[in-house]
Amino acid sequence: MWLLLAFVAVPLIEIALFINVGGAIGLWPTLAIVVATAFLGSWLVRTQGLMAIGNLQRSFSELNDPTEPLVHGAMILISGMTLLAPGFFTDAIGFALLIPAVRSAVFHYLRRRVTVQSFSMGGAQTAHQTHRPSGDDVIDGQFTEVDQNPESPANTTQHPPLPPSGWTKH
Repeated sequence: MWLLLAFVAVPLIEIALFINVGGAIGLWPTLAIVVATAFLGSWLVRTQGLMAIGNLQRSFSELNDPTEPLVHGAMILISGMTLLAPGFFTDAIGFALLIPAVRSAVFHYLRRRVTVQSFSMGGAQTAHQTHRPSGDDVIDGQFTEVDQNPESPANTTQHPPLPPSGWTKH
């Protein structure tokens, strides 16, 4: 229901703002502001996005929790989408999400509302840690060795050669 409300309310707010701003400063200055915010926003999103990628790489290399850099990157992506959409309300949301303090406040708000069941950083094993498969990791099966040479007597006696499938290069 909230999504439906947003899809109805946001365009109505944008139309009202276009009418008010256009009435106050005129059509061409209003359109110039919309185009300028799109260019300025795309430049800011690019620079902020590069910093967010650097923070994410740093958290991976230091084996820290990457949750906050990932959320900041997602908010920068959302900011870029709202800044490219024409409108004053969406531009205000987009520019607000480009402010690191606003992103941190949104992250901490979301963190309080979301419960994480478990978190682990995989792949980094020391000499004291060994991976021992449990009973669920073992799969029983049977196999038959097949000679890679298609002209081998073992391959021609067991199975007749198959015609080319069209998906391979022979």
